Amino acid sequence: MEAAAQLSVRLGRLVLRTEEGYVLIGIYSSWLVLVSLFVAMFASYTALDMAGRITASQTRFAACSWLGGGSFAMGLGIWSMHFIGMLAYKLPVPMGYDVRITSLSLLIAIASSGFALWLVSQNELSWRRLGAGAVLMGSGVAAMHYTGMAAMRMSPGIQYTPWLFALSIFIAIGASGAALWIAFHLRRHSSRVRLLRAGAAIVMGIAIAGMHYTGMAAAHFPTGSACGAAHAGADHGWLAILVTISTLGCLSVTLMISVLDLRLESRTAVLSTSLASANEELTYLALHDNLTKLPNRLLLEDRLNQAVQTAKRKNTRFSLMFVDLDGFKCVNDAYGHHIGDALLAEVALRILTNIRSSDTLARMGGDEFVLLTQAHDPADVAGIGEKLLTVIRRPYEIDGHDCMVSASIGISIFDGDDQHQNELLMNADAAMYHAKSLGGDRYCFFEPSMNANAQQQMQLLRDLRLALERREFLLLYQPKFDALTMALTGVEALLRWQHPERGMVPPDQFIPAAEKAGLIVPIGEWVLDEACRQMALWRNAVEADWTVAVNLSAVQFAHSGLTQLVAATLARHALEPRYLVLEVTESTAMRDVDSSMTILRQLTEMGVHISIDDFGTGYSSLLYLKRFPASELKIDRGFVRDLARDTEDAAIISAIVALGRTLNLNIVAEGVETSVQQEFLTRLGCTSLQGYLLGRPVGPDLITEPVPQLTSTGEESSPRGLSLCR
Repeated sequence: MEAAAQLSVRLGRLVLRTEEGYVLIGIYSSWLVLVSLFVAMFASYTALDMAGRITASQTRFAACSWLGGGSFAMGLGIWSMHFIGMLAYKLPVPMGYDVRITSLSLLIAIASSGFALWLVSQNELSWRRLGAGAVLMGSGVAAMHYTGMAAMRMSPGIQYTPWLFALSIFIAIGASGAALWIAFHLRRHSSRVRLLRAGAAIVMGIAIAGMHYTGMAAAHFPTGSACGAAHAGADHGWLAILVTISTLGCLSVTLMISVLDLRLESRTAVLSTSLASANEELTYLALHDNLTKLPNRLLLEDRLNQAVQTAKRKNTRFSLMFVDLDGFKCVNDAYGHHIGDALLAEVALRILTNIRSSDTLARMGGDEFVLLTQAHDPADVAGIGEKLLTVIRRPYEIDGHDCMVSASIGISIFDGDDQHQNELLMNADAAMYHAKSLGGDRYCFFEPSMNANAQQQMQLLRDLRLALERREFLLLYQPKFDALTMALTGVEALLRWQHPERGMVPPDQFIPAAEKAGLIVPIGEWVLDEACRQMALWRNAVEADWTVAVNLSAVQFAHSGLTQLVAATLARHALEPRYLVLEVTESTAMRDVDSSMTILRQLTEMGVHISIDDFGTGYSSLLYLKRFPASELKIDRGFVRDLARDTEDAAIISAIVALGRTLNLNIVAEGVETSVQQEFLTRLGCTSLQGYLLGRPVGPDLITEPVPQLTSTGEESSPRGLSLCR
């Protein structure tokens, strides 16, 4: 040591004697070593982040952009770590670096980084590919390092310790392999990936720095060495600061862009997910019924088409069942649409729980459902139909209301011929209408003759829609007489349809169709208006002192604007309310007692008379009947028809008359067709009589002038009525 020190003093530099001779001794700047280590870790973290951005890119252009930018940032970081590490090493001679050779080492670093990022962005990283990649990248890093060392242009040249030189290359290959493996497995974004990347970056930075400083340890500078780039190249005094700031700035900007892009991508992913969810929901809504969540007509047609194609290809058969609810419209109109909707949902649920999971149940609209089932044997299909009828007719309790509906089911079976899906639907629909025409609550298999009936029904509905516009409806009036004096007390307005081809169509043929088609309300409005108009004409012409009775359907009675309609109609024709009687059937009035009570009270307060029609055929509670503001009870013609030979009917009529007297109500018996019935009803105490014996329905023009009326004893009374065609 004393000899070395003396030599150092003599030559002005620190030297060390080795087996090869004397060499220069360099020292490291501690803060630059730490800076180089930090740059290595920062570059490693940026590289890991870049690998994730490349993998997450949705387009080829974006992936190439991130690969190019990442290669430059990562290569610059690795090269800067090496260069700062070299700047941290100070020899006792002036030092510098050749710009061209230094630039070459930077290009080698960028190329190696680009290869590494490309490799880890692949879908798979086998052990063979990982090994080959580690060798190539490690060789590139080592080449970058030793090219950078050559940029010093030392003369004589740098001497390397062989085993340390080999160790540095081995470390470079090992560090590259570890970096590739870590980057490949941490390229996917997750909640903990940034923490894992930070830990991995520390390990990778230490490994890269270890390779560099091992290579530096392998280098020996002989005594008398001079740096050829000391004056031709850049001086290391300001270069260390410039490279450090430039590198950290570049890495920071790259990392910030990556973070911002990731946030933008996350927001885009959220929006994309929301959009996909919205599209999925829209698709679901487009193919399913909003109320029952069943497939709608569009989805049914698609599945029916698939069933037809499969059946033709495999030579199999299947069945189609068209289900229409009986009595649903009355429930919907009486209790409101919210009760009707809840009832439809309950019906759909009952059907779903009683069919196979492979079957398709769809809602066609309104109260119509279609069941597509693979069952094709008539006995099996009939069993399904019977099961559906049973579950549908069971009582429903909806929001405190007891509801009853049944079903009419039409069945068509695909027989393997050239049948189209629309033809199958039409056949099932025709069979359903046939089942409904037989009274409902049953199923029918399709027969060719049913198509003609279905077409007739469709034509009837089309004509019915035009009947109001063409003024084909008319009113006939049937008189009501006082049972004792036979004085005319009023008339009942009866609707008829004068069809241009069918002739006079009776109400029982078109009223159910009008109710199903939703036409009964406008038709009922016309009936009320025409009856009030005619009654006003009678009042002005002959001062008629009787009433006109108008029947209200269940749908019309439940309509929200009934009282306003009645008031407006009376005002329009200047008719006093006492001349109008509104007839409501017993079953209609009892369907929703509270609502009926409110409507009837409003009409009564207006001055309109209320008559309970078809009394005795429903399920009236005497308690509610007492509260109803009615002025009249009409005994159903069914009790009058067999009155002469059926003592039970006589007992019922006697009870109704006694009840009416107790409640101070007028009792009207309709359907009087024989003098025996007239005499018996008069003796029982009925207030008024109505029937073919006393007067048939006639047009208003046949009522012409007052005539004397006969009492029950055959004597004339004062002229209180009008001449009627009987």
